Amino acid sequence: MKGRKHLPSGWAKELVGNLFDVQLGKMLNEKAKEGEQHPYLANFNVRWGKFDLERLNSMAFSEREQKKYTLHYGDLLVCEGGEIGRCAVWKINRSGIYYQKALHRIRSKNEISSTEYFYFYMQYLASKRLLLKLVGETSIAHLTREKLLGLTIPLPPLPEQKAIADLLATWDEAIEKTKRLIQEKERRFKRLLRELIFEPRNTQKGAKWENVKLEQVCKIASKEKLSSVDGHFLLTVKLHCLGIERNDRVAPTLTERGRPYYQHKSGDFLIGRQNFHNGGFGIISPELDGGITSNAISCLIVNKSKLSKDFLWFQFANPNYYRKVGHVMDGTGQKELSDKQLLKLKICLPDLETQNQIAEILTSTQHEIDLLKQLADKYKTQKRGLMQKMLTGEWRVKSEIVNQYMEA
Repeated sequence: MKGRKHLPSGWAKELVGNLFDVQLGKMLNEKAKEGEQHPYLANFNVRWGKFDLERLNSMAFSEREQKKYTLHYGDLLVCEGGEIGRCAVWKINRSGIYYQKALHRIRSKNEISSTEYFYFYMQYLASKRLLLKLVGETSIAHLTREKLLGLTIPLPPLPEQKAIADLLATWDEAIEKTKRLIQEKERRFKRLLRELIFEPRNTQKGAKWENVKLEQVCKIASKEKLSSVDGHFLLTVKLHCLGIERNDRVAPTLTERGRPYYQHKSGDFLIGRQNFHNGGFGIISPELDGGITSNAISCLIVNKSKLSKDFLWFQFANPNYYRKVGHVMDGTGQKELSDKQLLKLKICLPDLETQNQIAEILTSTQHEIDLLKQLADKYKTQKRGLMQKMLTGEWRVKSEIVNQYMEA
C-alpha cells in the first residue's frame, strides 16, 4: 500500500482476520429451491454504501441456517466477485433477509474495530485499484475469504475510527443528496420535453405547429478538405445525445485511401451519419472551436429565420424520433444515413418565437442538471482525496472531535 511509511502514534497495522469475523453466505443449490422460501441478498443487491431491496430472490433456509445467516445491524457485506470489494453496512431494521455465498458477511469481533471504518477503507483500496492487485491476475477474479482475512489495514483507536467514518459519511450524504437532485431535475426535463416538444398541440399557447422536411429549413454545409491535419485536434460525436467531445485518444492522419478531414467552428450542428439512430448528434461548444472530423460526419446549416438550432437538437433528442431513423438508413454491414436521407427527415415546428421560448426553458433546465453533475463530481474527487489522507493517518481528526466519540 502506498502512503505513509510510518503510522501515527496509537495506530497499528492489523489483520482483518484478527479484527472481524468473516463468513460467506449460503450456497444456492437445487435443494435450496425446496421448502419455505426466504429472501436473500445476492451480489447485485449490494451497491457502494447501500442495498437494492427491490429485486430480492428467494431460497429455503432451515432454522439453523436462519440463525447462521441472520444479519445484525452494523454488519458489512462485501462482494466476493463482480466489482471486487463493493460493499455496504447493513443499517436496515428489517428481519428475515439473509445472504448468498457471493457475499462475505463481516462482523466486528471486539471493541477495537468498526465495520463503518473498514467500509471506507475498502472504498479507498478500490479507488486505488489495490483490491484487484490483492486478488491477483485470474480469469475470474474473486476476493476469497482467505485473501480477506489476510488483508492488513492501518487501524487507529476506535473513537478515531468512528470520527473518520462519520466525517467521510458526510461526503457520502452530500453526494447522495446531489444525485437525488439530479434525478429530480432529469425527471422534470423529460416531462418538459414531452409536454413542450414530443407531444405538441396545434392549440398549444395559440401556436400552430407544422410538419416540415429538414431540407426546407436546413442544408448540408460544404466544407473544404484539409490538406494537412498537423496541429489539429479530433472531435467525436458521442452517442445517446451526449454531444460533442474532444478526442485526444486518436491522432488524425491523412492517407491516400482514407477519409478526408474537415474543420468546424463553434456552433456547428454535427450529425454522425452512422450513429444518428443512436443519438449521435450535437452542437460544437466554444471550447471545441476549430476541431476537425472525417467526412463520416455531416454538418447542418440552419436557416435562422425559420429554425432555432437549439430547438432542433431537442426535437432530435426524442428517443422515439432518432431510433426510428435506423429503419431508413442504407447499408448491408455498417448502415449509414446519407445526406439526402437526412434532409428528407420530417420535424414538427411551431413559429420561431415559440421555438426560442421552448429552447430557452429546456436549455436552462439542462444547464441546472449539468451544474449539479459537476458538483457531484467535485464532491467525489474531494472525498477520494480525504480518504487518501485520513485512512493513512497523513491527516488527523482534531482531538476535541475524537474525544466526543470516547465512551464514558
